[in-house]
Amino acid sequence: MKLRPLSIEGAWEVTPQQHGDPRGLFLEWYRFDRLAEAVGHPLRLAQGNLSVSARDVVRGIHFADVPPGQAKYVTCVRGAVLDVVVDLRVGSPTFGRWEGVRLDDVDRRAVYLAEGLGHGFCALTDDATLSYLCSTTYNPTAEHAVHPLDEELAIRWPAGTPLLSARDAAAPSLAQARASGLLPDYEACRRYLAGRSGGASPGRG
Repeated sequence: MKLRPLSIEGAWEVTPQQHGDPRGLFLEWYRFDRLAEAVGHPLRLAQGNLSVSARDVVRGIHFADVPPGQAKYVTCVRGAVLDVVVDLRVGSPTFGRWEGVRLDDVDRRAVYLAEGLGHGFCALTDDATLSYLCSTTYNPTAEHAVHPLDEELAIRWPAGTPLLSARDAAAPSLAQARASGLLPDYEACRRYLAGRSGGASPGRG
């Protein structure tokens, strides 16, 4: 398993080693110890989600209040998606930046994103199926969204006509969310994660 930090602090790409023979294949798609070593603290597992999306569906950009926030470990078990991490932490050196990673059932990569980061994806195939491991359970009062087609974010979604949920279509822009005080604070996120890791700064590899 190889872990590579993305350009946004707190986000990692995970590439498993696959072992195949005529019977099929085997891989470790999540390792508690390897992830904790890389990011500087363990991922608390509180909930597992599965989503199935038709081609051109765009979900996100979703995030949660910090604390406690919601860290996610995401992989695609069927089909393919462009998985997107967005830095929504006000005061971050990369605030407003996004990075995309292709997740599919060939390379079987995963993406980890820390509390305070925004997450979204675009389904590249029909029946694209994502599995999420989450650090907290669903809390509708603490979970929010930024519009995935916001011109300021300028995410290059690989979809002909993006298909959005009613919730995502009605989400505020990045500027509106910031003006209303909805977005996480970068330093508050760092303090929260440092507390979880025993006082050390979040890992960067």
